[in-house]
Amino acid sequence: MTRRELLLAAAAAALLPRGGRSAGLPHLVPVIDTHTHFYDTDRPGGVPWPPKSEAVLYSPHLPSDFRQATDGLNVFGTVVVEASPRVEDNQWILDLARDEPAIVGFVGNLQPGQVAFAADLKRFTANPLFRGLRFGLGALKNLGEAATDSDLTRVVDAGLAIDVIGRLPIIEPTLRLARRWPSLRIVIDHLPFADWDGSVPAMKSALNELAAQPNVYAKVSEIVRRANGRPITEPGFYRPGLDALLELFGPDRVLYGSNWPVSERVAPYATVHRVATEYFATRGVVLAEKFFWRNSFAAYRWIPRGAAADLV
Repeated sequence: MTRRELLLAAAAAALLPRGGRSAGLPHLVPVIDTHTHFYDTDRPGGVPWPPKSEAVLYSPHLPSDFRQATDGLNVFGTVVVEASPRVEDNQWILDLARDEPAIVGFVGNLQPGQVAFAADLKRFTANPLFRGLRFGLGALKNLGEAATDSDLTRVVDAGLAIDVIGRLPIIEPTLRLARRWPSLRIVIDHLPFADWDGSVPAMKSALNELAAQPNVYAKVSEIVRRANGRPITEPGFYRPGLDALLELFGPDRVLYGSNWPVSERVAPYATVHRVATEYFATRGVVLAEKFFWRNSFAAYRWIPRGAAADLV
């Protein structure tokens, strides 16, 4: 074995459950979770999200909680995505990451077209962990306007990725974004959309043109569904949708995210992980490695640190 393989084996052995395997996957397949949210509801001033009415989510969710949720599941690191619109919450995550090596990248939240965008972008990208920005429909509705396009060019020049969120309405502006800046790496969050449950042809029709853009990635970060008050865990339920995403985007542009802790509304982390691993256990170790960590490095160019230091 090479030095890298020995290091991976040692790390995997320390992280995997007894028996040395995770849901049937070969034991050398690590995981980089590309979609988590960290926040502290006890901070002075509170948080803009989640609201206090969210019984599952309204409590501190910090790296220690994430480690507990992922214990034994071979998760080597995470890319944190900022949901808060408050500019200084970007700095809060970067400060948190300073002493938390499990955070290998951060997707911040800034609005293009605003006066302070350029200065804020320059400030945050001084930290190499700042790997991208999260845009919703509101951020992209002004595509074509001089101020917005100028800021998006700054994002491209900085080598950042863009996460887009907003389900079906985001598809059309994302296609325009991908064509306008073909070197910009774009990640569609929270696929497969529930709008397409039970209708693979509708998914293919909606995503076909966008998936044909080589700079667009599919993040499978909302995989698990519920029925009759409990999570659906049968692999066959998910196979048609996952097969379609792989067919559309190819093996190099589909990547794993949990959407923790939002995923806790639907199922525990271990269930989300198991649904994904049981599907990819049938597709072979090469594809599994791409999905669980290699493609995320291509999309985000995250920083190898902590347990993930020897992955690349």
